[in-house]
Formats: sequence, structure tokens, C-alpha cells
Amino acid sequence: MSSKIAILGQGYVGLPLAVRAARAGHRVVGYDIDGDRVKRLVAGESYVEDVPSAELAALLEAGSYLPTADTAELDGFDIAVITVPTPLKDGVPHLSYVEDAARLLASRLRPGVTVVLESTTYPGTTAELVGPILEEDSGLVAGQGFFLGYSPERIDPGNPTWHLGNTPKVVSGVNEASLAAVRAFYDSITETTVPVRTPEVAELSKLVENTFRHVNIALVNEIAMYAHELGIDVWEALDAAASKPFGFMRFTPGPGVGGHCLPVDPEYLSWRVHRTLGRRFRFVELANHINNHMPDHVVQRLLLAFNARRRSLNGARVLLLGLAYKANTGDARESPALKVAELLIGLGAEVHAADPHVVESVTVDSSVRRVDFGPAELSAADAVVLLTDHDAFDYAAIPRHAPYVLDCRRRLEPSASVDIL
Repeated sequence: MSSKIAILGQGYVGLPLAVRAARAGHRVVGYDIDGDRVKRLVAGESYVEDVPSAELAALLEAGSYLPTADTAELDGFDIAVITVPTPLKDGVPHLSYVEDAARLLASRLRPGVTVVLESTTYPGTTAELVGPILEEDSGLVAGQGFFLGYSPERIDPGNPTWHLGNTPKVVSGVNEASLAAVRAFYDSITETTVPVRTPEVAELSKLVENTFRHVNIALVNEIAMYAHELGIDVWEALDAAASKPFGFMRFTPGPGVGGHCLPVDPEYLSWRVHRTLGRRFRFVELANHINNHMPDHVVQRLLLAFNARRRSLNGARVLLLGLAYKANTGDARESPALKVAELLIGLGAEVHAADPHVVESVTVDSSVRRVDFGPAELSAADAVVLLTDHDAFDYAAIPRHAPYVLDCRRRLEPSASVDIL
């Protein structure tokens, strides 16, 4: 049955969800406070790789999807999903976007509607923050007058195999009736739902997933640093370890972690543990320290390479390949490439950067020159640093034209002019 779905936030989570719900036959309003972003959507222009512009245009033409910055379009919703950002500010969860979204919905609540929070946050947010705002401003009671639940997003940008439709969706509600309502919606747009008893369990499950990845990436990053100093090929060691058919899951080193999930989400769990229990989450703190300093390690490796060639990094031209945090995506949120660029500029380097996927403005030093990938830029650089292994890069051309390469993703073979992180 078709319902009016209001999705607050049209970013990397909200837009794919809006498109999926519209394709399933729902009438979808995609609300965002960014007027420029809404204009692009109205014009049928997608800024998310997983949402083709042609598909977006077709849904707009059919009238099943309405992008808007007008709060009045939220009136009369049957189901509302909050997918707004939840950044950290000075290491503390910043939930003002969630609070604002909840207040927008509260004045429009009607008996029987459903509200779902998808934004990643600490356990307790749905029941302790969102629920009370909705109740106070509407006069309705969660679980009785309206249904309330939490369902963590599991978007993996650029993944050709797992997408919103076939990735199992964890669902929860503040009571059984709410769980049933939340599950019914996601059953209409996904193949599999995984119900859990409380929103707190669902909220924690998301943090467990990302903390697991964060800690294991930090582990291999630290191993990679020590292996290099010991003169051991860490990548060959990882290949060998991955041959074990049980008890091992492969993670690979890199220049750091990025996106919203890994640099931010584990901090939510650490903050909650410290605030509620008065203890430190030492695994998360150690993983943060290692992963946050990987850009420093990349620059240190580059400095050593220049020293070995009796060259100065000050005044050198360095070409960064990739600004996104992940291959084949345009998502540069919290990307380690931005920190690498900042550090190099601080050392006096002239920094150029090529990334065919990053089209939206990113917070990068204005002195970084955006260029197109090609032989001319490779040859003109004193050093090339591969930070994001987009398939669009011609990897055969890199060692052929670049005088020196630091490969942080092991896409090239090591040689006299190619070092592997």
C-alpha cells in the first residue's frame, strides 16, 4: 500500500532511501535544509554515485519523489525517517540536527503515524531524546499515539554487490506495536529485516559494526608501520594470513580512515560509556590515535623518500591521487587525503590533486590545485601519492610517467621509483 514518506536529510543515506522508497511505490518527500542541494535534485542531478541521475529524473517525472526545502511539504506524512548528520564537536556528540528534525515532525504528528531515526548515534538517543521531543510538542505518547523506532543505516557507497535493497535491515521499536510498524515499512523496500527488542540494541549494533572495522583497521595500520621499519613486506604477510579459511578476516593498511562512520561512530560509543559508566573505552581511544595519525605517517614516509634522493619537500610539486575516503566514490567527508594535503602545504610543498569522483566542494586548503589525471601532471610532479585507488586511474601510466610514487593502496608493484606504504 502506498504511503506518504517524509525523509529528512538527502545526503548519502537519505537520498538512496528516498529513491528506494519511491521505486517501491511510496510517495516520497525528500526534505533538506541545503537549498543548493535541493535545486540539483529538482533538476534531476544526483550527487550520490549509488543514485543514477537518469533514475532520479524518472521518479521526478512520475511524481513519486519530491525534493524540497519547504517544511510545509512534510504535512500529512504517514512515515517519517530522520537521516540527518550526527557530527562530533570537540569529541562530544552534536545532535542539534536530530533535535531540529524531531521538532519539525512533532508539530505534524497525527495519531497512527510512524517516526524512525536512522542517523548513527549513541544508545538511548531514540528513547531519551527523540521520543520526548515528539511527545512534548505533539501531546501524543510514543508507542500509543504514534509509533517510534530506530533502524541503523548500512549504506556502503560504491558497493556493486550490497545495496539498500538486499542488505539486511535491523529494525526496532519502543514497543511491540512500534516495531511492527517500523518493520512493515522496511519490509516494503528491503528483502530482509532483522528485528531486535529495543532501539538501544539497534543503536548499539551499528556502533559495534563500525567499531569492529575501526579497531581492526588500526591494528593493520600499526602492523604496517612496524613491518616497514623491520624490512618486512606487510602486504605479502597479509596475503599469506588471508589464505587461512577460518578465524581470520582480512583488513588492509591505508592513509587513514574517512567518511562519517569510522572517524565518528566509535566516538559515540566511547562518549556514552564514559558519560554513563565513568570509564574509558581504551580500544576505541587507541584506534583513534593510530588511524588519526596515519596521514602523518604518509607524510613522514614521503619526507624520508625525498631525503634519500637528496631532495627537499619544501618547494616540491606533489600530486595527490584521490581526495575521497573510499575508492570509486565522491565522498570526501573526513577523508585522510585532506589531512595529507594540509600537512604537505605546511611543509612548503606545492600540492595538486586529481579525483574524478569528488565533485561537491570539500574542505581542502584553497592552495590545493585540482587537476585532471594524465601523463602531463604525472610527469610534472616531483612525487605522486596514491591515496584513493579509484578504478578510473590508469595504473600502468603512473610508474611510467611519475619520477617517484608512494602507493598507499598497493595497486602498483614496488620498484626503485615506487614505494608501498
